[in-house]
Amino acid sequence: MIGQGPVALKNLSRLPHRASVAAHRPEPVLDMVIPVFNEERDLEPSVRRLHAHLCETFPYPFRITIADNASTDSTPRIAARLADELPEAQWLRLAEKGRGRALRTAWSLSSAPVLAYMDVDLSTELTALLPLVAPLLSGHSDIAIGTRLAPGSRVVRGPKREITSRCYNVLLRSVLAVRFSDAQCGFKAVRRDVAEQLLPLVQDSEWFFDTELLVIAERAGLRIHEVPVDWVDDPDTRVDILATALADLRGVARIGGALARGTLPPGGSLRGGGAAARGGLAAQLLCFAAVGAVSTLVHLLLYAWLRPMAGSQAANALALLVCAVANTAVNRRLAFGLHGRGGVLCHRGRGLSVLLVGLAITSGSLAALHHAMPSAGQTAELAVLLAAGLAAMLLRFLLFRAWVFRA
Repeated sequence: MIGQGPVALKNLSRLPHRASVAAHRPEPVLDMVIPVFNEERDLEPSVRRLHAHLCETFPYPFRITIADNASTDSTPRIAARLADELPEAQWLRLAEKGRGRALRTAWSLSSAPVLAYMDVDLSTELTALLPLVAPLLSGHSDIAIGTRLAPGSRVVRGPKREITSRCYNVLLRSVLAVRFSDAQCGFKAVRRDVAEQLLPLVQDSEWFFDTELLVIAERAGLRIHEVPVDWVDDPDTRVDILATALADLRGVARIGGALARGTLPPGGSLRGGGAAARGGLAAQLLCFAAVGAVSTLVHLLLYAWLRPMAGSQAANALALLVCAVANTAVNRRLAFGLHGRGGVLCHRGRGLSVLLVGLAITSGSLAALHHAMPSAGQTAELAVLLAAGLAAMLLRFLLFRAWVFRA
């Protein structure tokens, strides 16, 4: 569950050093899971095609796991027959629906060092399978995903799904500040040692499962390798686009709330950050509050000094700029435990963006005061700036955790 994140995620930083998979391993090296629900038409031809491709091109032992999500048609019978006929195939029956539930169950039961899945319609061209798995076998990456939105991808699908997909990924980048390009492509792989740490943290059991897994992995500083794919959409898809989109929006809101509350820790705390960063939310908040109190006092003093010369709005902007630059630098080191020059320019740039938020709050408060009380004096201005500064400080802390000092 997300609530378990701060404790469990720290274990990801203690994963063994990435090692390549032995070339002559007798047991399956790859477990390719195909989650299905009422796929009696596509199941057999797709599994046989995938099986033939792996036999011809994949240089390691493999397994194909058909994860049946409580199908009500003849899918279970076809899956059982395929498992009997193909030595590398097996069948798993679940009592409840949910793609995420099927993947969680199949991956948790597997002993293969690399776990993967793809949609039963095989929309992804199978030639991308070896490039997907190779970085995990070599130890280069922790997770690999197919992407339909990267240069080199070739995609054939209708405008409705194209627009929906692109809007969803823009939303993820805007709200959750993720860096991966395609969250919902049904073509992914993960190292089993990584999956063992990630799966207990993923709450969703349906279509948002992929996105949540990737967000947590990225926050933990894990390597996500992207493979451009050739994709031909299945016109007979059973996915309810509206219901799936609404469920994804609820998932984004839930993860966004977890990031804002600090339930998901910033990447620096997973990479040997400073004492405050390792101490979690309470230590960070206490340190940030102390730095913020000093910054607020300096801001008020600078404002009082500049006010007679520059006017209220200019004095507020100049005082806020000086304090914000210093505040970002001090919090970077003390509250969030980040040292050295790595990422410092990015942090300063984001800190200045947060400054604009504080400027809008404090300047707006001054403007509202002067509109309501044209004759308000400096004492009233300082009181309003103090209240607005406290509100801006709280918002700045949330933005620092979720964006400015994230991995």
